[in-house]
Amino acid sequence: MALQCGIVGLPNAGKSTIFNALTALEVPAESFPFCTIDPNTGVVAVPDERLPKLAHIYKPGMVTPAVVEFVDIAGLVRGASKGEGLGNQFLAHIRQVDALVHVIRCFVDPDISHVEGTVDPVRDAELIETELLLKDLETVEKRLPVLEKKAHSGDKEAGTELASLQVLHNGLSDGKMIRNLTLTEPDKAVAQMLNLLTVKSILYVANVDEREIQSEIRAPQIQALVDFAAAEGNLCIRLCGKIEQEIALLDQSEQAEFIAEYNLKEIGLTKLIHAAYDLLGYQTFFTGSRKEVRAWMAPKGATAYHAAGIIHTDFQRGFIKAEVFHYDELIRLGSEKAVKETGLVGLEGRNYIVRDGDLIFFKFNV
Repeated sequence: MALQCGIVGLPNAGKSTIFNALTALEVPAESFPFCTIDPNTGVVAVPDERLPKLAHIYKPGMVTPAVVEFVDIAGLVRGASKGEGLGNQFLAHIRQVDALVHVIRCFVDPDISHVEGTVDPVRDAELIETELLLKDLETVEKRLPVLEKKAHSGDKEAGTELASLQVLHNGLSDGKMIRNLTLTEPDKAVAQMLNLLTVKSILYVANVDEREIQSEIRAPQIQALVDFAAAEGNLCIRLCGKIEQEIALLDQSEQAEFIAEYNLKEIGLTKLIHAAYDLLGYQTFFTGSRKEVRAWMAPKGATAYHAAGIIHTDFQRGFIKAEVFHYDELIRLGSEKAVKETGLVGLEGRNYIVRDGDLIFFKFNV
């Protein structure tokens, strides 16, 4: 199970530069619109300092991190919902991802044009949000007459779906994103079935210059973007794409020196993934043996039964019990044997709620 994040934004916002930094892939990053047409994809390991410590204890043949898949989607422009700038093609790519990483240009560079003429982070964020909303409204309005006809002929299922669709239509018509509406489960099911764009959470990445990234106090324009994101129930972080791309091309020892030189707490990859985890409510659990230590990604609130399915459908189908103990206890006691001897291994059923840092061993029979 890989979390898939689509990197979106206006042309020349720095999307491909940040994608390069995250994936260490050399894709084009030219200063003209629509340099990226087909989406580039990179699979990135989730940084987790617990994995090496687990590897030290288990001494496995393989260590496998959780991964995030980043998709660099071409720049959207005003009118994308109506097909401007190949908008329909780009919006179709957005439908396939779990969440959006919206790169907002927050730097001034006379050598790189801005499609809107000036740097205005909140305006640019609202522009893309509006295009996503308009596309959703178009999708809903295309579906309405079809359902109305079926409902009027006595189709009860169509009538139920129509009621939910009208809720979605009313919200979108009022300028509200689907994710911010109070919806019933049937309403949510219809929104998911239509694969609506404004259901997706957004992590805003303020692509700033070198001075801003080193400042503890955000500039007024950046703070305004942070406030805008918070009002929408989203998150905003600052990255300097130019610096991050330079860091990505260095080896680990040089990276540490570079990060210290710019007074950064961590590389952008770590910062971005942690923010994405927080925004989407994800956590990590582990499996460990002499064969492999592996990190797995699961939503907060996931049950042991759900976690079993993340590993393999057979684990879920034949689920019996799960042996569970926590990473902290393993590190404190130094071995799995010591954890068991101390009585800290729980034998849990399918409704056990998985915690971040759990080590789980599934008992199943198929």
